[in-house]
Amino acid sequence: MINKTQLFVFLLALLSLTSCYNYKNLRLLQENNKSLPTYDKSNYADYQIRVNDEIIYRLITSDETISKLISPQMSGGGNMMYQNSYRVFIDGTIDLPFISKIPVVGLTLIEASLEVEKRFKELIPDAVVKLSLQNKNFTIFGDAGSGIFPIYKEKLTIFQALAMSGDFNDASDRKHVRIIRETDKGTKILEFDIRPKSIIDSKYYYIYPNDIIYVRREFSSFYKVNNYSALLGIITFSMSLLFNVLNYNK
Repeated sequence: MINKTQLFVFLLALLSLTSCYNYKNLRLLQENNKSLPTYDKSNYADYQIRVNDEIIYRLITSDETISKLISPQMSGGGNMMYQNSYRVFIDGTIDLPFISKIPVVGLTLIEASLEVEKRFKELIPDAVVKLSLQNKNFTIFGDAGSGIFPIYKEKLTIFQALAMSGDFNDASDRKHVRIIRETDKGTKILEFDIRPKSIIDSKYYYIYPNDIIYVRREFSSFYKVNNYSALLGIITFSMSLLFNVLNYNK
C-alpha cells in the first residue's frame, strides 16, 4: 500500500523543483549586473587565408588580347572581368592562370590581392585583381537552430548570426555559448556568456568563415515551465493526483 506521507513528500519535492523562467535573467545586453562577466574590448582582425580555402579571383583589364585568351566567348572590347575559384594548396600557395604559384596562407584578402596583382602587372600593365572567399560560411547547431549560413557582410556579429538561425529558445544556455574556430595553432573553443553588454567588440563578438556556433540546452530547463499558467496546471494536476490516491486508499 502506498504510504500517504511518502506520496505527499514526493509531490511536494516535485513542485519545489518546478519553476518559471526568469525572463529578466535571460535578457541580452545587460548592464550593471555584477553577477555577469565583463569582457575586454578587442580589435577586429581581418580573416587570414588558410589551407583549403576556395579563393575567387577577378582580373580586370582593357587588353582585348588577354580578354579573348582568358575568356574566348567574350569577343567584344572594353573592360573584362574573369571569375573562377581556386583551392589553396597544402603548401600554402594558389595556382592561377598565366602566373606561377603564389604563397597566400596567412595573408589577408587585401594583402593577397596585392601580391597577385603584382604578378599580373608583369604581363598586363593595367591589371586590377580582387580576391574573395568562396567558402564564407558559418555553422550553427544546438538549441538555437541549426544550419550552414553565408557570411553576407564584413564583421558579421554573433547576434546577426543567431538571428539567421532563429535565435535562442527559453531553454537555451546563454551562459555557455561556444564558438569552435580553426586557427593556425589548431582548433580553438571560445566559450562565453552572451548576456552582458560588454560582449560587444570583445573577441567573441565577430563571426569568421568556417566558425561553428554551438548553443546547448540548460540542464535545469527540464524542471522549468514557460509561464505561471503552466506552473498552475502542474500544481493543480499534482494536487488532484494526491487527493485521488488518498481517496482510493480509503
